[in-house]
Amino acid sequence: MDPRRACWESSSEDVTRALLPVHEDRPTRGRSCSGLRAVLASKYLAAASGPAACALICALVDLGGHPAARNMLGVLAWVFLWWITDAVPLAVASMAPLFLFPAFGISSSDAVAKAYMDDVISLVLGSFILALAIEHYSIHRRLALNITALFCGDPVKPHLLLLGICGTTMFISMWIHNTPCTVMMMPVATGILQRLPRDELEGGSGSDVREVQRFSKAVVLGVVYASAIGGMATLTGTGVNIILVGMWSTYFPEQHPITFSSWMSFGLPISLVLFVALWAALCLMYCSKNTGRALSAYLDRSHLRRELSLLGPMAFAEKMVLAVFGGLIVLWMTRSLTDGIPGWAVLFDGKVGDGTVTIMMATLLFIIPSGKNDGEKLMDWGKCRKLQWNIILLLGAGFAIADGFKASGLTDILSQGLGFLRGAPALAIAPVACLFSGLITEFTSDDATTTLVLPLLAELGKSIGVHPLLLMVPGAIGAQLSFLLPTGSPGNVVGFGTGYITIKDMVVTGMPLKVVGVAALTILLPTLGSLVFGMA
Repeated sequence: MDPRRACWESSSEDVTRALLPVHEDRPTRGRSCSGLRAVLASKYLAAASGPAACALICALVDLGGHPAARNMLGVLAWVFLWWITDAVPLAVASMAPLFLFPAFGISSSDAVAKAYMDDVISLVLGSFILALAIEHYSIHRRLALNITALFCGDPVKPHLLLLGICGTTMFISMWIHNTPCTVMMMPVATGILQRLPRDELEGGSGSDVREVQRFSKAVVLGVVYASAIGGMATLTGTGVNIILVGMWSTYFPEQHPITFSSWMSFGLPISLVLFVALWAALCLMYCSKNTGRALSAYLDRSHLRRELSLLGPMAFAEKMVLAVFGGLIVLWMTRSLTDGIPGWAVLFDGKVGDGTVTIMMATLLFIIPSGKNDGEKLMDWGKCRKLQWNIILLLGAGFAIADGFKASGLTDILSQGLGFLRGAPALAIAPVACLFSGLITEFTSDDATTTLVLPLLAELGKSIGVHPLLLMVPGAIGAQLSFLLPTGSPGNVVGFGTGYITIKDMVVTGMPLKVVGVAALTILLPTLGSLVFGMA
């Protein structure tokens, strides 16, 4: 065997088996190849890139006698490189500010630790617990099967079936994080697709199989994109919106906060525009007049009804989880209504937030009996082992970085550097900010993009004399338009991992959605956004 082949053999082979020597007379080269392979596999270079970049910035960059700002820039490079290279687990990289900020003199340990738990983080934590309860009792599956069976048609109507699957996914994603939504809905979608042939060897004529394959692509792409689109509509739908709210309150505490109801008043119309564009794109690109006939041979409403009957009638526990969830939605929507009509928060002197009621309602899940066994509650802590602490810590790191920008003086330096843009038309800069954020997000996570871009846009807004939300909102929306590559979001990875879609499919379908998203934002932000956020 060629030693070069032995050195670079596929990592898919079983590495636990004993490796026989390739050539007894050339052991040194084999050991060097193994050592190089071990270094690459262990991501030592990626782990070292963060500290190395930080050291270079601290040694070479001069910010006019502001060492704390220079150190902040170095720490930002360190953390961001660990995020995009996956040198260490996401949760571990997100905890780095806890030791880097005090070590580099950016802020005290107490100050940085407080960024990791506030009302916004409480909102995310409580909504994750509720999402786990919904998943545990298969409520999402029951909802998906009911709506899909309703829209399936008899015979099968592909356009309506796509509307049902995508609409269900969007609705669920509005209330839980879009990543777990994609993870929960993808098995439902692929469960439907498993009845369909993936190639001609599994039966069916060539033309029918091609129609079915195209429709399968549409279903998977629909789940991935509908989950991302639904997440834009509410604060709980994605971490990006949460980061925006947290950074807005950090940088502009004197301004009116963004509430659950105010964001939904703006985010839901954008989501609906994108959803219509998604449905139209899937129908035009992946459905033809022969698709319904091809699908009818393998799928009909009776199949979905049988799946639904296997779940049985809705149990007491499922009804109680839905009741708690429904009550939480009402509390979210009525905490703060309008300036003339105060919500229920006025009863508590405005000291309660969306996170307050989220944790309160999540706590009820550990008190209400499930009705199954004596003493068993709807939830116990053992069922919470799947909590996405990596997302929670990532959000905390984003808030800590926002605080670090201010504490180190880096925001002032950025503001001075961006002063040349004063007088530029805000309506021209807003779509550019959206496109800038939308480009970066294709190569790293939505949350990491938002954490990096929003502080810059906040300072840009102050520098050119426009309302900062005219730039921060486009930055946040743009970060969620990660439709082109699998690296754009975990949801994209989930869809790509099914094997039904390719990168070409994502680019061809995602590019029109990206254009529609930027156009919708450009129109709605200065009109509807001005009314909702008081930017007039």
